[in-house]
Amino acid sequence: MPMSSKTMNMLEGLVKDSSFKWLLGKQSSFDEEIEEMGRSPSAGTNWIPELSPVANVVVRRCSKILGVSANDLRDSFKQEASESLKQPSLFARNFLEYCCFRALSLSVGVTGHLADKKFRRLTFDMMFVWEVPAVASQALLSVEEDATVSLEAFSRIAPAVPIIADVIICENLFGMLTSSTGGRLQFSVYDKYLCGLERAIKKMRTQSESSLLSGVRPRKEKILEIDGTVTTQPVLEHVGMSTWPGRLILTDHSLYFEALKVVSYDKPKRYDLSEDLKQIVKPELTGPWGTRLFDKAVSYKSISLSEPVVMEFPELKGHTRRDYWLAVIREVLYVHRYINKYKIAGLARDEALSKAVLGIIRVQAIQELSLTNSMCYENLLPFNLCDQLPGGDLILETLAEMSTSRELHRSNRSKDTGTLHSSASDMVSQLGSVFGGSSPRSRTSEKTSSLVVGEVVVGDVNPLERAVKESRKNYEKVVLAQETVNGVKMEGIDTNLAVMKELMLPVMETGNVVLSLLYWDDPMKSTVFCLFSSLIIWKGWLVYVFALASLFSAVFMVLTRCFSRGKLTVELKVTAPPPMSTMEQLLAVQNGISELEQNIQDGNIILLKFRALLFSLFPQASEKFAVAMVVAATMLAFVPGRYLLLLVFVELFTRYSPPRRASTERLIRRLREWWFSIPAAPVILQHDDKNETKKKK
Repeated sequence: MPMSSKTMNMLEGLVKDSSFKWLLGKQSSFDEEIEEMGRSPSAGTNWIPELSPVANVVVRRCSKILGVSANDLRDSFKQEASESLKQPSLFARNFLEYCCFRALSLSVGVTGHLADKKFRRLTFDMMFVWEVPAVASQALLSVEEDATVSLEAFSRIAPAVPIIADVIICENLFGMLTSSTGGRLQFSVYDKYLCGLERAIKKMRTQSESSLLSGVRPRKEKILEIDGTVTTQPVLEHVGMSTWPGRLILTDHSLYFEALKVVSYDKPKRYDLSEDLKQIVKPELTGPWGTRLFDKAVSYKSISLSEPVVMEFPELKGHTRRDYWLAVIREVLYVHRYINKYKIAGLARDEALSKAVLGIIRVQAIQELSLTNSMCYENLLPFNLCDQLPGGDLILETLAEMSTSRELHRSNRSKDTGTLHSSASDMVSQLGSVFGGSSPRSRTSEKTSSLVVGEVVVGDVNPLERAVKESRKNYEKVVLAQETVNGVKMEGIDTNLAVMKELMLPVMETGNVVLSLLYWDDPMKSTVFCLFSSLIIWKGWLVYVFALASLFSAVFMVLTRCFSRGKLTVELKVTAPPPMSTMEQLLAVQNGISELEQNIQDGNIILLKFRALLFSLFPQASEKFAVAMVVAATMLAFVPGRYLLLLVFVELFTRYSPPRRASTERLIRRLREWWFSIPAAPVILQHDDKNETKKKK
């Protein structure tokens, strides 16, 4: 394709000013390539006028990887992309994504690509250039050696290489990498992270090639992590009152513990994480002789075990070691729950397991960077994160649907060019002996209306990204709500009682008004209320009353929002009670426990008396109770509900009216005397012999 005069003039201008001070501010890593492009005889075929100079540099690198010219890539893009992707305002960025994703799709198939500094620099430059792809944005450029990358650019490019990032955890990973750089990713940190990934892969390769669990571990299981090999930092297994030091091994299907002997290890115990055994993995407290003092252990419980198994990770300070193991064990457990729930099989199952494995590798790489003092490992593991996020089940459901769709595409794969694919399972396969896998599968593709690499769509977001974004929006609301909850938590029993009393004040006042009407303190008001309520019940309008009350509440909230505009004060003002000493607080707790005990006793007595009535331990009382139940049952069967409700209301409401007060008091006295005359059913306490034996031990 002949080069336009405008392009020639631009290239000549760039070459003449070798320092590009008018464009770049100072010499950068892009300068040499732009000069080379200007001097090259094939400059016209590798220069796209719609792109910025640095974007042209990245496209040129991609064209070298793909073995075609930039103009050929543009022609392919125009043929394969939909019209919406080729709009002038979107062309530069979408075409850049297309070139980047195609190049990455081939680059990640090369074993050891993370060790190649050119690859690491290329992926970072792709992210940087993604922010300024168009020629119109070149005036905003400031390309330096310490250039940084935004979250949006990282989220678009990084997930195209599954080992670097995952759509689900991408934002959390970026936040971890930029925790000390003001929310912008520097190449130095990014480069250290990718080197850490390479070291984590080598570590996993060494573990996989070792003779660990030989003869016990099925061939399909891949070793992911080992701990307890250092004698000064063993893992302690607690089963009942017994404790054994040893080493713990995690595979992508199970957890193994090998007890330490004098010079060797005992036969491994296997705790299955792949089958549906109702497993529960949670943090646990441990200590000497069964005391619960140290928060440094993980408890594993399943229906296949008679009692829980506790794995303790001793360390002098904190519980970072335990937190890490808790997260990675749960990740393996959660990925198998996902597989079992959605009946994932075949290559889709390998894809899910690979996603979990890559997540653990990322955590190991981040651990080496020591970017933050406290690290929440769950935020970097996709299946752990889905278990925490609001709508995480929807994310997994979307992931399962995409996996099924991808499986169908693979089964119907043709030799047309169009869709690109680089999945987690492809990434794990190309890592070779790390997992004992085969060579990477060829990524032939099928013709579709979208251009896809891994879990990223060129110029658009896929359903998984939409589900993650929606879940994160809800999560932000939950975080804000939780902050308000933490802000109103009070210390001290007396203070909390004062707050509760203030909150219940409207209810208490309403209750006082109802009691005043019920006891006929003002006969005129009680009469009017009784007649009006009886009319409502008689006409069958009670449902409409509740509906109107709900409607009134909704209208009140809407009007409050419309007219207050933040002027309405919603803070609850509570008069702080006088401070209580420690002894006074202990006495208050003791009194509260005593009252609770008394209430439980009263409740038990009521239940035991009803038991006595049911079994006729007091025949006269039982006969009267049976007659009353027969009368009640007859009325329920033959009297219409509306009339029955009216009868009950009038009976209860007019009990303390002036004409009926004396007779009501006599009736209540007789009922109390009858109730107190009923004996309680006997209770016999039996002691468990097993508990007595344990106490003696």
